[in-house]
Amino acid sequence: MGLFDMFGGGENKTTFGPHEGFAGVLLAAAAADGHISEEEARGLWGAIERMKLFSSFTPDKFNKLMDTLLKVLKKGGPDALVEKCAPALPERLRGPAFANAVDIVLADGAVEDDEKELIEKLQTALEIDDDEAKMIIQVMIIKNRG
Repeated sequence: MGLFDMFGGGENKTTFGPHEGFAGVLLAAAAADGHISEEEARGLWGAIERMKLFSSFTPDKFNKLMDTLLKVLKKGGPDALVEKCAPALPERLRGPAFANAVDIVLADGAVEDDEKELIEKLQTALEIDDDEAKMIIQVMIIKNRG
């Protein structure tokens, strides 16, 4: 226990579940290059809005979820968010999370080195095999061409 833990200043030990895991992976993808473009933000929201996983979320509950994720992002960056969120995803959500993350990275029309590195880290963290990752990336490139 650290000296300031008694004042609530200790590290956040919140356990993440599938909701935080999925939204956090997408937020990390959107923030990978150091900023979140309007297209990336729309992509993140659109993906979450379509998911059955979030169908019971009220706007207030979603805002609280995002506040939690943004604290991790601000403290440790996109890599820390991936490290905390990827293990929270059940296997059935790992492919969809990866596909949506790739889609978000491609949304603004440019893929920077930081974004490429994050996608590679995501592939490893989510245990997406090379063939599946290549297929997902190819499909998302086609989707985002025009």
